[in-house]
Amino acid sequence: MANTRDFNGKWALVTGASSGIGAELARELARHGAKLILTARRRDRLEALAGELAVAGSEARIVVADLNDAAAPQQIYDATEGAGIAIEILINNAGLGQFGAFETNPIEQELSQVRVNCEAMVRLSRLFVPRMVERRRGWVLILASTASFQPLPYFATYAATKAFDRFFALGLAAEVARDGVKVTALCPGPTESEFFDVSRAGVFKGRGTQPAQEVARLAIAALARGQRLIIPNFAGRLLAFMVRFFPTGLITYFVEKGARPKQA
Repeated sequence: MANTRDFNGKWALVTGASSGIGAELARELARHGAKLILTARRRDRLEALAGELAVAGSEARIVVADLNDAAAPQQIYDATEGAGIAIEILINNAGLGQFGAFETNPIEQELSQVRVNCEAMVRLSRLFVPRMVERRRGWVLILASTASFQPLPYFATYAATKAFDRFFALGLAAEVARDGVKVTALCPGPTESEFFDVSRAGVFKGRGTQPAQEVARLAIAALARGQRLIIPNFAGRLLAFMVRFFPTGLITYFVEKGARPKQA
């Protein structure tokens, strides 16, 4: 049976590795013997994490890249697989959100969610997955969210991108299973990270948030055993189950009332 020992000595690429779930996923993989390629926009944070992992005995390298840039996935590929480093574990973690009324939200942040959460994830998967298929071995983790199970007023673009991520992961998982490649959609709920501050959703901060370290531990275990969907907390699993039984219009009505910004 597959287990996390299979990650020992393998190269893992983690996007969005500078903080939050991404940094914890890198630490968790390192605990299981993986070698890390860490990528994100902030060089100082990547260097700090790479240094931390090196002190703990793990090999870690960094690639500074901004996934808002359409050229970044190819840049990352060229610095890794293109340079002879076989990436056997791809962690598509990078992502962002934005809370607020769509008509007043900064349009660039709305479009950035589509570029990073969807387009960059597809580009990276398209670059690395074929090599995994050729080797008939590989693992791909795609960060979705419990937000992917229903439309979310005032998080409209974010929830839509995460639904895309979840469906893409599940479809790809079925395609490549016969080639020895495992794909997992990770659907965390509120997690202790910078997400609330970056997305301007600080009003929701601290409401039953789950430690990022716990999310990472459960996610990497699920990835190792080839589980196609992991919702790492009970509230999220309950939510995903309950929304099957209620009309979407009813759900969005109550979410809109509860999440409505004061100025809206």
